[in-house]
Amino acid sequence: MFYKAEDPHNLAYNPFKAIVAPRPIGWISTVSKDGIANLAPYSFFNGVSDVPPMLMFSSGGMKDSLRNVIETGEFTFNFVGRAQQDMMNVSSGGYPPEVDEFDLAGIAMARGETVACARVKDAPAAMECKVLEVVQPTVLNGSKSNYQMVIGQVTGIHIDDAMITDGRFDLIKADPIMRCGYRDYVGVSGLFEMDRPAGGGDAKL
Repeated sequence: MFYKAEDPHNLAYNPFKAIVAPRPIGWISTVSKDGIANLAPYSFFNGVSDVPPMLMFSSGGMKDSLRNVIETGEFTFNFVGRAQQDMMNVSSGGYPPEVDEFDLAGIAMARGETVACARVKDAPAAMECKVLEVVQPTVLNGSKSNYQMVIGQVTGIHIDDAMITDGRFDLIKADPIMRCGYRDYVGVSGLFEMDRPAGGGDAKL
């Protein structure tokens, strides 16, 4: 089949996210200007470069994470392994700005070394970042996209010592999960489904 992107695809579900898959999950922690911690997963996430190390995530609409990085210029990426999947899923709900997802999901926090925002203490790895740019693309019809891309330079890297084998970050031990289309995720052991939390407005993932 072929369809123009602006036309109906006539499928039961939009295939875009299933085709651009699997995608690493950017579990992004931030802190508001008022000191409220925020933690949210983003599936439009990836590395940008390694010298200097840079990461990006893209937010649809002015969600809490985006507002916080614009106001503070900082964020931390937390690696999501299979052991963190349920906590990550709880944090994906569309909660009000005053809700601390660390507290809501019972996630242990650890302080940042180069940034003010906390990280997920038990994550296999985490990368602290300073914001370089927030880009809102102009699309083909001349309007601004609803999505804004945050590009950050990594300023600090945390790795759980248990995840290092022979001098390498051991992905088998870290057991990452990645976002596919629909409700699907994939890990080193195969594909599985996971429902988002019910209610709460726009989910983040």
